Order: sequence, then structure tokens, then C-alpha cells
Amino acid sequence: MLILRRRSKVQNSSDFSEVEKDREDDKKDRGKEKPKPKQDGGERRIKKWTCVDSCCWFIGCICLIWWFLLFLYNAMPASFPQYVAEAITGPLPDPPGVKLKKEGLTAKHPVVFVPGIVTGGLELWEGHQCADGLFRKRLWGGTFGEVYKRPLCWVEHMSLDNETGLDPPGIRVRPVSGLVAADYFAPGYFVWAVLIANLARIGYEEKTMYMAAYDWRISFQNTEVRDQTLSRIKSNIELMVATNGGRKVVVIPHSMGVLYFLHFMKWVEAPAPMGGGGGTDWCAKHIKAVMNIGGPFLGVPKAVSGFFSNEARDIAAARAYAPGFLDKDVFGLQTLQHLMRMTRTWDSTMSMIPKGGDTIWGGLDWSPEGIYNCGAKKPKNNSTHTAIPNGKGASSFTEGVNYGRIISFGKDVAELHSSKIERIDFRDAINFKNPANNCDIWTEYQEMDVGHIKAVVNYKVYTAGSVLDLLHFVAPKLMKA
Repeated sequence: MLILRRRSKVQNSSDFSEVEKDREDDKKDRGKEKPKPKQDGGERRIKKWTCVDSCCWFIGCICLIWWFLLFLYNAMPASFPQYVAEAITGPLPDPPGVKLKKEGLTAKHPVVFVPGIVTGGLELWEGHQCADGLFRKRLWGGTFGEVYKRPLCWVEHMSLDNETGLDPPGIRVRPVSGLVAADYFAPGYFVWAVLIANLARIGYEEKTMYMAAYDWRISFQNTEVRDQTLSRIKSNIELMVATNGGRKVVVIPHSMGVLYFLHFMKWVEAPAPMGGGGGTDWCAKHIKAVMNIGGPFLGVPKAVSGFFSNEARDIAAARAYAPGFLDKDVFGLQTLQHLMRMTRTWDSTMSMIPKGGDTIWGGLDWSPEGIYNCGAKKPKNNSTHTAIPNGKGASSFTEGVNYGRIISFGKDVAELHSSKIERIDFRDAINFKNPANNCDIWTEYQEMDVGHIKAVVNYKVYTAGSVLDLLHFVAPKLMKA
């Protein structure tokens, strides 16, 4: 038995050694297999980094950063931004509403806000087929998304009828109601939001604040004809007075809203049916005070340039950055021409035309800025003449811009003395019946021809006194309306 066992052990050991030899041989073979002949003359190929991999990596990083920022936004305390700002600039002062609350002031008189031109939101109630899905969506105000998605459709719905001054057939655009009508003009661009928030800190709420929203595109009287806006303002003010212990309202109009509320005060005391029939003492019974903000009582010169060429400050800035861009036919949109066509249908712009004539705004060779120092700051050298309107006084001529010249055709004309400017009266122009353009961009009535345009340019310079004559010449139907 012992012999057999020993033999078996030996056999087992020999087998084990053979197994070990086989393993070593396999390892050697594997080692030999590793440095196999190079394929195609190169080492083993590594997978290349493709554009798809780069896009996936980029999207993944963006998503990761987005989720991280979202986590920080929800995790950090609400006072963290204020803490950072105070660490950089020092302690921030309390908002006016907080200061008034500390002083013990509380809500007393109801407040009425009257927004100005372009600051009130407008929404669609009825439109053409191109405006499907926009029911009660803002066409003006907010994100202005429809301007980029369907610009021509937007222009069509924001324009008014040339004859009636109201909505074209099949279109109904109405002002947004409530405080949200003009709290923000666009995201991050507040109008009344800060004032509303500060008044809320001392106890004001929606029942003691009222936004007198109106369609700022149409004429003041047409807001009553179409929407009964003036009657609604009258009723809301009477309701606020009645529900607040007889306390009169404080009205805060802004920009063109100042002119609109002046029209309302005249209308409300005028006898019906043209007026509100409130009686001559209605304003005294219901209005405590009127606090005007930036009221254009005498009009604004930019209304004239905007009416004739749409050259507002924003358009001028766009021209400075991209000269000629707005004049080009970009993707067939004809940007500036469509804007001109749209804005010239807005009758409310006529309320902003300069009033007072040359006595207020100045003439060809003088302007009030060159005579009177109305502020503490040193007056700018913008006068071409130091004489008063009747010609008396010093007549020393200095080169510069004269603000009395509201419209000038050419930079040199704006700076020259009137004695050096050759002017041809445009009133004697002959109508050649030769349309200057197939589009109605010159005037909403398509009555301007080449002869009229040349006559307007040849007059060279227009002051506040001659602007109205120019409007009668360019748009006679509009001035008769």
C-alpha cells in the first residue's frame, strides 16, 4: 500500500509539473503573441475622437453646468445676492417703501397710474389666419417673440386702418388690463413695477391701485369710441373713492399719459354725449392731486422725425452700428419701410407734435437754449445766433447745432446761417401724379409723388412753425381728421 501511495504521489507530482510547464508555455506563447506583426504598418489602432463625441461631450457639460447652477439657485438663501452686493459696494440703502413704513406712513389715498406711449401691453383678441394660436397673447410688450417668428403678420396686426384710425377688418387688438398692463415693458425693463412694489410695502394693494391702461396707438377720443376707456376710468375712480371712505385719488401719469389724462379731465366734465357728463366739479370731487412724470405738454421734436422717416433714437443707434442695414431688403422684409408704414397709422403720435411754434422752440437762427440758462449746468454751445426772436440784441454768429431747426436736410444745412441757405417754398409744388413708390411708405394716403418729395427737400430747413404746414402738405387727410 505504501509503495502504491508513493507511486501515486510521484505520478501526481509529475502531472503537476507537466501542468506547470504547460502554463509557462502558454504564457510564453501569449507573450510572443503580443508583439504580433504590425497591422498595416502601424500599432494597434485607437478609436478616433469624432465630431459626434465632441457634440455629446459639449451637451453633457452644458447640462451638467445647468443643473449645477439650478441647484445653487435653489440651495442658496434668497439674501445671498444682496449679501454679495453689500460685500462689494457696502450696505445698500432701504427702498423708499421700507423707509416710509419705518416712519409710520400707511396707505391713504387710492392711486391711479396712467402709462405713456408704447409702455402699455397690447394683446390679440381676433386676427387673421397667420395669427393662429395667439389669442390673448401679447403682441406688444413682454418678450416680443412674435416679432421674430412672424414679423409681417405682426406688422399687419399692429397697424391701424388709414381711414378710420381703428382696427382693420378682422383684427381686434386690445390693451392688457390690470397692473400687469404696464409694470414691465420687457423682461428686466420695468416701468411701474418698482413704484407698485414700494407702495405695496406701506399697505397698498390692487383695490387701492388702478392701472388706467388704454390703446396708445389710436387717438384719445377714439379710445372712448371703440373701448369706452374714458368711461371706464371715470367709473373706476368713482368706485375707488366710494370704497375708500370718500378719499380722493392721486393720479400719476407718465409721458403721453399726461396728455391723455388732460384730455380725460376735459372730457369728464363736458356734457354728454361728447363728454362724460360729470359736471364742472367732478375733478374737484374725485381727484386729490396729479403728479406728472415727464409730461410732453409742448410736444417732442422726435415725434416729427419719427413721423416722416422713423428716425427715432433706437433707429439712429442701429444705423450707427450697422449703416445701411435697415434700408436693405433683408430676407424680403424691408424692415424700415414696414416700420414706417405701421407707425404712420398710429394717430396718437399727432398729440406729440411740437406746440407753441417758433416762440417756444426757436427759429432758424436762434433757440431758447442759446439765450436762457434754465439749469445750474453750463449751457452747451448749440446756438447759431444770440438774438431774441424779434431780431433785437447781439447777432454774433457761431457755428453749432440750432435746436430750433427740427428738420434739416443735410448736416451742412443744420449748421449754416439762414442767409446762406437757398430755400424753395414747398407750397408751390405741382403734383406730377407720378408715385414715388409702390408702397405707402411716404404717406398713408399714397398721394406723395416725386415732385412733392423734391419740394419738401428743397425747402431745406423746418422749424416748429413750418412743421404743421409740412404736415398739411404731406398728409392733408390726416390733418383734416
